Amino acid sequence: MVQNDELPLFSTSTLNAPVSGGHLTCNPVIDLTATVGDENVLYIWRANDQLVSKHTERGQKVDVIRWKEDGLFLAAGWSDGVVRLVGLESSKAVHHIRVGDGESSKINFIGWSRNVTGDRRAATWSSTSRLPSRTIDLDETTDILDLPHELTFLEIETALPKISPLPVSGGSGDDMFVFSTTTSLDFVFRPCKVEDADTVHVMIVGTTDGGIHLSIYDSFVIGTFKHSPDDQRVFQLCGHGSHPEASTHFLLLRPKGNHEAPGKEEDADHSIYLVPMDLAFVHDSPVNLSLLASKMTTLQNFLRYLKQTQAHMTSEWKSTRELPARFLLGVQEDLQKMPTGPMTIVQAMYHTAATGHFFPPVKEWLVDSLAERGHKRWDKAVVSGLQNLRSLVHENLIPALDRCGIILSRLLGIAHFHGSRESIGFTAAQISRLMDIVVCLTVVANNVLLTVMDELDHFTEFSTWLRLEIDKLASSTMSDELTEKEATLDNAKVLSYIQQYLLSSPLALYFDEVTQEDYSKDLDLAEDGSSLLEMLEKQLKSQEAGLPYMKALPHVDFLVTYLTSRANAVFHDIAEAEKRNVHFGQATEISIGEKIWKHDLHAVLSTENDADRTYTAIVPESDKSKVYIIRTLVNISNGTSAVSPTEALGVELPKGITIVDFKFLDDMNLLMLCHQNDEAGPILLKLVYRARSMIYQDYTIGEAPQTEKLGTPQTGSAFSAFRFSDVAGFAPVQMDVQRGSKAKGEMPARVCLLGRDKTVYKTYALPADWEFSAERLVREHRTTEVEGDIAGLSAT
Repeated sequence: MVQNDELPLFSTSTLNAPVSGGHLTCNPVIDLTATVGDENVLYIWRANDQLVSKHTERGQKVDVIRWKEDGLFLAAGWSDGVVRLVGLESSKAVHHIRVGDGESSKINFIGWSRNVTGDRRAATWSSTSRLPSRTIDLDETTDILDLPHELTFLEIETALPKISPLPVSGGSGDDMFVFSTTTSLDFVFRPCKVEDADTVHVMIVGTTDGGIHLSIYDSFVIGTFKHSPDDQRVFQLCGHGSHPEASTHFLLLRPKGNHEAPGKEEDADHSIYLVPMDLAFVHDSPVNLSLLASKMTTLQNFLRYLKQTQAHMTSEWKSTRELPARFLLGVQEDLQKMPTGPMTIVQAMYHTAATGHFFPPVKEWLVDSLAERGHKRWDKAVVSGLQNLRSLVHENLIPALDRCGIILSRLLGIAHFHGSRESIGFTAAQISRLMDIVVCLTVVANNVLLTVMDELDHFTEFSTWLRLEIDKLASSTMSDELTEKEATLDNAKVLSYIQQYLLSSPLALYFDEVTQEDYSKDLDLAEDGSSLLEMLEKQLKSQEAGLPYMKALPHVDFLVTYLTSRANAVFHDIAEAEKRNVHFGQATEISIGEKIWKHDLHAVLSTENDADRTYTAIVPESDKSKVYIIRTLVNISNGTSAVSPTEALGVELPKGITIVDFKFLDDMNLLMLCHQNDEAGPILLKLVYRARSMIYQDYTIGEAPQTEKLGTPQTGSAFSAFRFSDVAGFAPVQMDVQRGSKAKGEMPARVCLLGRDKTVYKTYALPADWEFSAERLVREHRTTEVEGDIAGLSAT
């Protein structure tokens, strides 16, 4: 029955962890495959059994996985309601997006798509952002740069040295390990490339309580919506389709199937609803959406980086104080009990450094308690802590603040350009306030750097003196070496360290604990609208003069937290502005009067009449040899959709063939993985669902369309079949389909098959001429199809 054309084997792997829950998906641009194992471990595999990385979350399981369209991130929805984005060849989750609460609203669907924005929607641009040839009267071979466009997306940050990784230990929270490697940093802080400047990626996440969560770029959250086609039941997202050139996305919603609506329980399995979702902010955003989303996401990431840097700095500062404080605690108690009267350790040590005389408690402490071993520990704790703190400020904190300033200056320019004429979600005053906080942090960072270097210099002399005194007490005679060391000491710095640094470091001004009362009071004063920089400078002068001052304001933790809270307010305002421009259109019920087994959705843009056609393929539970394709025409005007008449096509496969899985490949081909009753092995059927021979008829809700029995598959026709090579003993039960890509080298269109044992998967390359042969079949029917659409729109 089937011709002998065979699909070549592209790659194969035998996994050491069986695939759980059918969680298998191929990367769209390179030969990587993501799976989930039985122990809820997320794996990323390269061909030939090569494990790239694995990721786990303690006590959590994976509910959904999906690759981003550009292949850079894998989105994994976990049972705690968080979508974690894992970078290529990385075991770390670089983004955490809270979607549900993990109990009543678990993640059940993730969809990625790409939208063209800006001038790219109106004209065809080359990959290097050249001007459209239709706008200028020049020779076709002339390449003219679009200077305003190039300047808009000029990335100044690329001229700066790369951000340095943070230490592995010392951080806190989910981001503890995100910024610890150069590879991870490259994924998090990706520049906005000019060739990608007119596109924006959209992620749509569905939850079991009917939530539809929308975010753009990598992780910039727009918000969560709930939509019910009949306002009576909860509907869950179960499908998503879109076209890059259209701002309207199409959602498939399924009734949850609860018992709150009597008589409607079965409808959860019998009906799905096609709902247009108009993203008006993509269609006519007052600023270039990809630039704004890129800068906002990068700013969010730098705030996370600053928070981790601050946590590391606080940890290092504490490490310089804790061990010396424990060493000094014992001797201070003895000094308080001296017969001649109580004395502080500062007074006793100062006396020893100035006169060479030891009070008995100090002598006993140096010889018996501290000694050589204790001094080494003291020296290592303080020197390494101060050196690490100096590195964190110089290599991490200040460079990150510089980049925040660059991003904020870009946003300030956007705010000034648009002013109050357009609602862009933020104002110049908000950005100016953020820049004021960044400047304050920069001042504090430089003060900390100077103080650290000064303290390190003084401690070096003090440590040398302390070791000298321990050695002198431990030996009966004064050797020439000890005499030489004593002669080279800078006694002024030793005395200064004892007096200024021994018990309380000047760094306490920036890192010591503050009471909640002081924190709240300073926060209220900072919110009064006055210049924060002037306020900070005044408080620093008051502290130097020994006058009362604001205890929390100079703290790095306070300023980083304040910057984050004010920035989050800006992010929220932008998200709300975009959220108001999201609208749901009229729902179309899709039902064939019986239980639906599987479904898939694909959107095709019709450039002739500015309309979208959505094709929804469904297979009934009762007969898996039949496929119904529901075609819905959606008229889109200025970013707003209107649903027009719906048509349907029913086809029945040749006798003895049943469908195992099916997916839309592209705008022309529907692929069906099938099983033959004669046990001749699995086959792949290709149906050109827009070919002239595919006759769509009027569709009646709740009734199965009449089916046309397909004949013998023939190469080059609208219905063809292919065998798989190297398939002996392999019984596939699941299929994933990916289109061809040139993003990271030549990658053919592929189908990935998972075997029945859930441990073997095979990837097959699809012929490169499929799209061209299908295009020919579609072109023959295009004139008739367009005329029918225009007539339908006119009647509507």
